[in-house]
Amino acid sequence: MKAKNTILVVDDDLAHRTMLKTLISGWGYNIAEADDGQKAIEAVHQKAFDLILMDIRMVRVSGLEALAEVKKLNPAIPVVIMTAYASVETAVKALKEGAYDYLTKPLDFDELKFTIERAMEHTHLKEENRHLRESLASQFNRQNLIGRSPAMARLMETIAQVAPSEATVLITGESGTGKEMIAGAIHFNSLRKEGPFVKINCAAITETLLESELFGHEKGSFTGADRRKEGKFRQAEGGTLFLDEVSEMSPAMQVKLLRVLQEREITRVGGDEVIKVDVRVIAATNKDLIKEMETGRFRDDLYYRLNVVTINVPPLRERREDIPLIAQHFLKMFAEKNRKNIKGFTPQVMDQLLKYNWPGNVRELMNAVERGVVLSRSDYLGEGELVLVVRDQELSEEAPLKVSKEDMLLEEVEKEAIMKTLEMVGGNKSEAARRLGITRRTLHIKLKKYGMM
Repeated sequence: MKAKNTILVVDDDLAHRTMLKTLISGWGYNIAEADDGQKAIEAVHQKAFDLILMDIRMVRVSGLEALAEVKKLNPAIPVVIMTAYASVETAVKALKEGAYDYLTKPLDFDELKFTIERAMEHTHLKEENRHLRESLASQFNRQNLIGRSPAMARLMETIAQVAPSEATVLITGESGTGKEMIAGAIHFNSLRKEGPFVKINCAAITETLLESELFGHEKGSFTGADRRKEGKFRQAEGGTLFLDEVSEMSPAMQVKLLRVLQEREITRVGGDEVIKVDVRVIAATNKDLIKEMETGRFRDDLYYRLNVVTINVPPLRERREDIPLIAQHFLKMFAEKNRKNIKGFTPQVMDQLLKYNWPGNVRELMNAVERGVVLSRSDYLGEGELVLVVRDQELSEEAPLKVSKEDMLLEEVEKEAIMKTLEMVGGNKSEAARRLGITRRTLHIKLKKYGMM
């Protein structure tokens, strides 16, 4: 059963305090009392209250004095000030000292209830955001970048050097190499780690919607814009914005992004207000931007703005010594998730994993291990669990395939999964391949194989 929130009511007027106790306890809260600011301070020494409702005028220690001390002891407690002397000066002073809000006497009970509920919700959201930040920080910790190869050692060293700076970073590498993980590691090891880490996939959104997603829009700026919306740049204020697949931006959007990087300001779609932004940008692409510039598909000036520091994430085939560590990490993770006691891989399967080229890189390996764990019936993953994944993904366009009834059934499932994924992303093959955990070339082969082209 969920514990009740406790509110400390501080007021030297016994009749008013008793009335508040009766009223607020009737709304489902536990009530503690204090008849002076000094007693309120002493109470906070003993307990962390969920909210303090405090009168501003008291004989020994005033509400404003008590507020300042309470905030020193526990700044997380929301304090709502009550005053019979409503004035802008009093309200501003209370808010400057850290009050959550203020109410005027005689109290409006509906307003009081609403203020208490809003303050409680605000506290809970802050706590949820704190847990989320801690979870993300743990997820993107550099220690989670698994590998002992020289290539990974160089990558880790570069992250350690780049993270504390404010430099814009361009992360390059094949699909599935973990570019988002690298971006997260940079953010959560930077001076901006307490700020938000906001992500957007530029390939998954149409040009019109991408502008709104990045910069926000004003109410009525286009059909369906029934309210003002803040974009990703505003959401990432004080933190980091990760632009995945930045090479998929249209030329028009590239111009607008360049202006933001140069001026550090945005304008909402349909608006005139120029808004300053304090955001670090990290971009990623699986394309060769030099070739994209040569063909005119990517602007030179934007490339040089993004390419202050470049981090190239090596494909899995260039760091094969890391495969056993990564595979074992995924095995443990998915075994716990599926409540299975799987100890490892058979020597034959590990040999197979080491020899395979992994065109889908770490993402493909993760999917293969997860599938193996789901199908496993023993303590060790054998060829029966993983061989079908590897064999199927190694196929070239010309390679003949002999299939069993089980294989045919799996093919139907795969075909259905591809069709539904393409429908979800509006036919965008790059995004479909990303969601399926395979390369675009592999998706092309499968589409041709199933007569879907």
